[in-house]
Amino acid sequence: RADVLDSALLRPGRFDRRVPVDLPDVKGRLEILKVHARGKPLAPELDLNIIAKRTTGFSGASLANLLNEAAIVAARKDATEIGYEQVDYAIDRVTVGMQKTTGTSFPARQRLVAYHEAGHAVMGLLSPDYDLVTKVTVIPRTNGATPASPPASRPVRGLCPEASRTFPRRRGRLHPL
Repeated sequence: RADVLDSALLRPGRFDRRVPVDLPDVKGRLEILKVHARGKPLAPELDLNIIAKRTTGFSGASLANLLNEAAIVAARKDATEIGYEQVDYAIDRVTVGMQKTTGTSFPARQRLVAYHEAGHAVMGLLSPDYDLVTKVTVIPRTNGATPASPPASRPVRGLCPEASRTFPRRRGRLHPL
């Protein structure tokens, strides 16, 4: 990030060119996953293509971190291979943070969180512009977000402008439910 570099580095004749690098598409993510999977014991049923499709918006570094995190989880559980269970955990950890161990003992709070998270899932079903919700849970995470994947056909930037404008009206659809 240029905004955190010392201004001396950005003087003319030094680092005076900026080259934007977009996030990888599904094909690029698959190739990156293949590179970072080398030397890691993957379960035979683990399909890197499926993981590439599930990781829209991940950078190359995020994908490397994902596989490393999955390997650490497998090692902690004395597993000999990295399977979907470890990858799912790693995706959750990368996207929504670590699982919190506090704040889970109040049933009334869990019920409220369940309603809130169910609202995200219902919006995902009712709105074609809303990101696809991939998991709903009442287990608190450090960044407190509902895991969602934007469609591969749209850049990762949240709701599209049209959906953002109509979002309050769409909430009204849930009232009869």
